[in-house]
Amino acid sequence: MANASAEKVAVVKEVSEKFAKSNAAIITEYRGMRVDSLARLRRALRPHGAEYKIYKNTLARFAVRESGWAELEQFLKGPAAITFVNGDASAVAKVLKTYAKQDPLLVLIGGMVAGKTVSAKELKALADLPPREVMLAQLAGMLQAPLTKTANMFAALPRKTAYALKALVEQREAA
Repeated sequence: MANASAEKVAVVKEVSEKFAKSNAAIITEYRGMRVDSLARLRRALRPHGAEYKIYKNTLARFAVRESGWAELEQFLKGPAAITFVNGDASAVAKVLKTYAKQDPLLVLIGGMVAGKTVSAKELKALADLPPREVMLAQLAGMLQAPLTKTANMFAALPRKTAYALKALVEQREAA
């Protein structure tokens, strides 16, 4: 960035730092959205560890190249905003998808989740996943079921052996 003003360099540094702290980033188009609508979206995203920011695409492109998120450059066209995610990307994608249904001016474009570039279609599929806690509970249930069956089987062996011995003793006493 030759001949760049200090202000532009500071913006690129800020965006790069936000990418470094994020585990995902989602790009949306916000063309025509009102300021109050953007403020509501930001408030809806905040509890999920996400920050919705608008930067000049030229500066954002420098930042994505500088921070190792260069795959995002393809999505930075037109009035694009970046949602930096420090948490559950699925929950953030769900908020964005729900908000896009309410306000069709918000359009999911793409992003990066867990180091992988994702399209708008993949973001919508990610939004349809159950929350992380529900998925962990389902996994725990799946892991617990075989253990419970095994424990019941091991508990049944001595019980069945005891019943067999009792029956044998009663049979011998009767004879």
